[in-house]
Amino acid sequence: MAERSFKAEVEQLRLGEGQVFHGEGILAVTKALLQAGVAYVGGYQGSPISHLMDVFADANELMGELGVHFESSASEATAAAMLAASVNYPLRGAVAWKSVVGTNVASDALSNVASGGVTGGALVILGEDYGEGSSIMQERTHAFAMKSQMWLLDPRPSLPLIVDMVEKGFELSEASNTPVMLELRIRACHVTGSFVAKDNQRPKLTVGEAAESPVRDTDRIVLPPANFLHEVEKIEQRWPAAIRFIQEHQLNEHFGTDQDEIGIIVQGGLFNSANRALELLGLSDAYGNAALPIYVLNVAYPLIPDEVVEFCAGKKAVLIVEEGQPEFVEHELNTLIRRADLQTRIVGKDVLPRAGEYSGAVIRDGIAKFLRAYAPDRAPAEEPAPPPALPPSAIPQRPAGFCTGCPERPIFSAMKLVQKELGDFHVSADIGCHLFSILPPFHIGNTTMGYGLGTAGASAFKTREKRTVAIMGDGGFWHNGLTSGIGNAVFNQDDNLTIIVDNGYSAATGGQDILSSRAKPPGRKTNNPIEKAVRGIGIGWARTMTRTYDVAAMRDAIREALTSKQKGPKVLVAQSECQLNRQRRIKPLMAEAIKSGQRVVRERFGVDPDTCTGDHSCIRLSGCPSLTIKPNPDPLRQDPIAHVENSCVGCGVCGEVSHAAVLCPSFYKAQIITNPDRRDRFRQRVRSWVIGALQRRSARAIAARAF
Repeated sequence: MAERSFKAEVEQLRLGEGQVFHGEGILAVTKALLQAGVAYVGGYQGSPISHLMDVFADANELMGELGVHFESSASEATAAAMLAASVNYPLRGAVAWKSVVGTNVASDALSNVASGGVTGGALVILGEDYGEGSSIMQERTHAFAMKSQMWLLDPRPSLPLIVDMVEKGFELSEASNTPVMLELRIRACHVTGSFVAKDNQRPKLTVGEAAESPVRDTDRIVLPPANFLHEVEKIEQRWPAAIRFIQEHQLNEHFGTDQDEIGIIVQGGLFNSANRALELLGLSDAYGNAALPIYVLNVAYPLIPDEVVEFCAGKKAVLIVEEGQPEFVEHELNTLIRRADLQTRIVGKDVLPRAGEYSGAVIRDGIAKFLRAYAPDRAPAEEPAPPPALPPSAIPQRPAGFCTGCPERPIFSAMKLVQKELGDFHVSADIGCHLFSILPPFHIGNTTMGYGLGTAGASAFKTREKRTVAIMGDGGFWHNGLTSGIGNAVFNQDDNLTIIVDNGYSAATGGQDILSSRAKPPGRKTNNPIEKAVRGIGIGWARTMTRTYDVAAMRDAIREALTSKQKGPKVLVAQSECQLNRQRRIKPLMAEAIKSGQRVVRERFGVDPDTCTGDHSCIRLSGCPSLTIKPNPDPLRQDPIAHVENSCVGCGVCGEVSHAAVLCPSFYKAQIITNPDRRDRFRQRVRSWVIGALQRRSARAIAARAF
C-alpha cells in the first residue's frame, strides 16, 4: 500500500495521438516512456521519485498490455543491473531511484554498464535530492556522471520538454551506445502542466523475445582486454557521437535576447527559479522573455564546446547558475573559454553561495551582485540591510519526530527504560523513520551509515561486557541488511543485538509493500517472515514481538537479549503496522461507515486532570505529537498537567510508557461511538446516573465536613 494511489490518473496514460495530457511530471515521464517504446522498467522508491515508482506499479496492467515488463526492484543495485538487458539487445529500458544515495548503491552495476556500453537505449531516471528539504547528504549526481562518463540530462521543469527529453534520452543513448541519466528535482517531479500526447508504442523487441534468441558479445563484457578498449571507445567514439546528437537535436535551449555584453548560463532544472529571479528584478516575464541572453543546459554533461564558445563570444561576463559544489560546470566553462582564447569572464560562486539550495531569492541576490559588477546600469538599487535575524534561541525547537501512534516510538521508550537499568549502550542507527530516535526526547543513536547498514555499522565493536545495539527497518533489511548486516554478523559471530523494526511496509519511502508485508498485492509474493529469514542464515537467538505498543514486554525482550548468556548475534523483530498507513486504510472505511449510519467505535486516550501530578514522564519517554500540556485545574498546584489532543489514534503508548516505568496512573482509555445504538444510549444513561449520584454524594460529604 503506497501513500498515494494513482489508479485514476494512470488512465490518462492511454491517451493517443493529438490528445492533450494534463497532470504531474511523474505521470508525464511514464507517458513518455510508453510513447518511446520502452521494453522494461524497474527501480527502487525514494523521494523525490517515490511517486514515480507508485505510478509504475499502478500502471502495471497497461504496461502488461503493451508487452512492457515492470520490476519493483529489491534495491537500486538490482535496478541498475536490469540495464544488462540493453547491453546485447536493442531493448529500451528505464530504471529509477533516489540519488545520490541510490546511485551510490547502484554504482557497481552502473560502472560496468557504462564501461561496456549498451545497444538499446538505457535511461536512468534520478530523483536529484539536493536541497529542497532533503534528508540525505548534500551531494550531486554530476560527479558520478563525469566519473563514469554517462550523459546527464537536467531538463527545464516543463512537461513538453520533460517528455521530449525522455524520448531524446533513449535516442542519445542509442546514438552513443552510452547509458543516459535524467535527473528530476522535486519541483520537476510534481510540476503540473499539459502536452500533446502521442500513441503508446509496443517495444519492437520484448524482453521475452530477446531471451528466446540469445546474443553474446564478449567485447561488451568488462574483462581484459575489452575493458581497456572501453575507455578508448568512450573518448574516440561515444563522446563525439553524443556531442553530435546533442547539437543536431538542439537539446540545450536559448531564451532572451540574441546579443548583449553579458549573459547567463543556467542548469535546466534551475531555469524556472532563475527566470523568476529575473522577473523580480524586472528583467524577464513569466514566459522567459528575458532582457539578456540565457543559455539553458538541459544537458548538464557533456558540455558542447561549440555552443559554449558561440554563446560567450563577444561578452564581457557570463554568470553560471550552478547549484551545489564542487562547481563542475563552472570549472569546465573556464577551461573551454581559455582554450577558445576568449576573454569572457566566467562568474559563478563568487556571487552565488557555494552550497545550499538555489531558491528564487538566492538567485535574485546573486544576479543582482553580478549586474552591479558587470552591468551597473541594469542593476537594482542597493537595498538597506535587513534587520538582524532572530537568534536560534528565540525560535521554539521543533525537531522532526515520529507520527502520532507510530509503532516505533514504544521501541525506543523501552530502550530508554533498559538504559536506566543497564546503563547507556552504543546504538548503530539506520536509514528510515527509526532514525528520528536520535532526536529528542529519545536521544538514541550514535551513527548511521546507510540503508540497511545498521548491523554492519556495529560490526567493529567486539564487546566484553556491554553489547552493542543495532537498529534496522524491514525495508532496509530486505534492501541490504540481510546479507551486509545479519549475514556478516553470523559469519563473524558478532555478539550484538539487532532490533528489526517490522512495520509492514517500506514506510520511510512512501509505504510500498515489501517481502514481509502482510498485504497481498497482485503479482507479488509477500508474507515472508523476517525471523524465518534470519534463522535461515544462522541466527540462533531470535524473537518476534507482535505488538510493539506493549512497552513492558518490549523492555523485557530487549533486556533479555542484552543480558543473555548465549553468545553470537541476536535479532529482535519488533512488529506492528505503520500507523500512518493504517490510518490511510481505515479512515476512508470509517468515514464511509459513518456516512451510511453504521455504528463506529474509535478509541482514544486521555489524562485525568485530578490525578496528573505534572511529572510529564509520558512526554519525556514518548514524545507523541498528541501529547501536550495545559493549565492545572487545581488552584493549589502550579505545574501544568499533561493533555491528550483529539488527534490521538488510540495506540496507548503514552499510558503504556508511564505504567511500564511505574510513574503515572492518570491515563484512561475512552471509546468515542458514532451512530450509537439503543444499547449504547442505555449504557450511557446508566453511567451518567451512577456517576452523577456518586458526585452528589461526594459533594454532600465535602459540604458536611465543611460545617
